[in-house]
Amino acid sequence: MRLSAYTDVCLRTLMVLGARGGQRLTSREISELIDVPYNHVTKAVLELGNLGALDVTRGRYGGASITETGLHMSLGQLLRTLDWRDDVVDCTTHDGQRDCPMSGGCRLRSALRQARDAFYSSLDSLSISEVVESSPSLTRLPFPRIRSVH
Repeated sequence: MRLSAYTDVCLRTLMVLGARGGQRLTSREISELIDVPYNHVTKAVLELGNLGALDVTRGRYGGASITETGLHMSLGQLLRTLDWRDDVVDCTTHDGQRDCPMSGGCRLRSALRQARDAFYSSLDSLSISEVVESSPSLTRLPFPRIRSVH
């Protein structure tokens, strides 16, 4: 099972903010910490804010911090929400216009769907806070410089 790059950025963002204990970081600061382009982080922060996982404030002294909902969100449910793909495999021909000629009797598609569901189910009992607690390397990430608030 491979997560989309977008889902990966969302998870990294939640983990970094979860390790900061409520500290507010800008998208640029998060981008530098997780080594992901700023525009990708911005999209992730917006989506996570819409899901209630982040408290996002715009403007000069804005930024994002993780919410209690975000800390205790089920990892499996979060992945189901962020991964918009219906199937693990694309059952169309190489031109994407017709169904695969084997689709009539092929069981691979449903087997892979069941495997994906089992993967998500295995993560249902795990929360972001639990992942952060068991990842000591997150606390060793350099803290961004403190922005002065005037």
